[in-house]
Amino acid sequence: MAPSGQVAEKQEPPELGRDPELKSWRCLVFYLCFYGFMAQMRPGESFITPYLLSTDKNFTQEQVTNEITPVLSYSYLAVLVPVFLLTDYLRYKPVLLLQGLSYISVWLLLLLGDSVLHMQFMELFYSLTMAARIAYSSYVFSLVCPARYQRMAGYSRTAVLLGVFTSSVLGQLLVTVGRVPFSTVNYISLGFLTFSLVLALFLKRPKRSLFFNRAAPARHGASPSELDRMNPAPSQPADAKPGRAPLGAWRDWTLVRMLRELGDHLRLPQLRLWSLWWVFNSAAYYLIVYYVHILWNVVNPTTDASSVYNGGADAASTLLGAITSFSAGFVKIRWALWAKLVIAGVTAVQAALVFFMYSTSSIWLCYVAFVLFRGAYQFLVPIATFQIASSLSKELCALVFGVNTFFATVLKTIVILIVADKRCLGLPVRSQFLVYFMFFLVLFIVYLSVAMLVILRHLREGRHPPPALPPPQEEKAEQVLSLQDRGLSGPKPEAPPPALEDSVWTAGLASREQNQHPEAKA
Repeated sequence: MAPSGQVAEKQEPPELGRDPELKSWRCLVFYLCFYGFMAQMRPGESFITPYLLSTDKNFTQEQVTNEITPVLSYSYLAVLVPVFLLTDYLRYKPVLLLQGLSYISVWLLLLLGDSVLHMQFMELFYSLTMAARIAYSSYVFSLVCPARYQRMAGYSRTAVLLGVFTSSVLGQLLVTVGRVPFSTVNYISLGFLTFSLVLALFLKRPKRSLFFNRAAPARHGASPSELDRMNPAPSQPADAKPGRAPLGAWRDWTLVRMLRELGDHLRLPQLRLWSLWWVFNSAAYYLIVYYVHILWNVVNPTTDASSVYNGGADAASTLLGAITSFSAGFVKIRWALWAKLVIAGVTAVQAALVFFMYSTSSIWLCYVAFVLFRGAYQFLVPIATFQIASSLSKELCALVFGVNTFFATVLKTIVILIVADKRCLGLPVRSQFLVYFMFFLVLFIVYLSVAMLVILRHLREGRHPPPALPPPQEEKAEQVLSLQDRGLSGPKPEAPPPALEDSVWTAGLASREQNQHPEAKA
């Protein structure tokens, strides 16, 4: 008689593969998180603007404000869509390598360049790194099974958040405590970036991606995508010639099918509301992030590098943003009714903080105002993510966030072209912040007006209950409203979709924090 242990092994052969698979999973998670952490280690990033304005570079404040910084938004708009498509088509890893090479190019130009044109090329390469952030956000989900998506989101975003925080603290300690020159801190950043590029070389290249490479897994028995299950493609006619698309086959292209699905979902009021918030408020938010370092230099025009605390402000804003984002996951209200009022309240706080940054002459109060401003924005980001993703598939979520980011970038670029570019108004940074305050003020008035109309309509309908048997259209609308009212407790997508700009996820403390804030260098 065989020992009982051997019998158990024969009766449960699937168990044999669990330990190696678990070990492989842990190694993969560790390597991805380590790479994500090291890719954020740029301690000189918070001090780029003081470095450009210092005697090392001798650029004027007008050159940095009106000639160099606007190029970042223009180039980002130009490369956003191509990089987004190439990320999926090339299956992530080549774009991660491109991001690493672009980072190295940024710091080489920063250290060796000595003209406005060199700095404008630096902004161009920086825009490539910003657009390529989607590669890491998507990559981490292409290597694991759907059951581990949520945990992977938490682990990877924790690594990114710790990297941003550690980088900011390290930079501040080097400058303030170690009294290390800005140029030396930038050389240290270049060393970290070179090491992260070496790590990217050993990343595993996935065999599938979200849009262009979805057919490959199907040949190996994997399940079709959610979009294929929702809209199965019609069978091809028997007389259709092989290798040739039948007439009207363009209607079955993935992108066209997704756009049709998106058009149907846009009738949901909550999806429209939070998408519009994403476009307008994120555009205004990044206008502040782009130019706040220049404002700090105006408020505190010191030549003593050790008294510049930009890294500490960035670290504090990162930490507060994580806390407010995490706390947003526990807010449960009737979002269909109160969402606009909550947005109006947060926007009012943002407007007041922007005006405070514009009017104050104390650098410490300006630091505090920015930290609170970023925390207020981060509070609404996970809520918007939940509300948008609650009734969409993975593919549609990615498309919605991509479209929202694109329109936000267009709006941000238009504002910068009119307000900051020297070929138009070319306003100084303080005057720009007054314009941005008015931008937030207009948004607050609009949100508050719409919120009051919604609340008054709700009160009026409460006095007149609807009939017992509503028409089919009203019944469907009530079902949709009930779905949106679930708020953060509503249905979740299979995997959190990657947002192109400051992406957030739905798991863990770090999953509620947006992706890093590289724009803070401006």
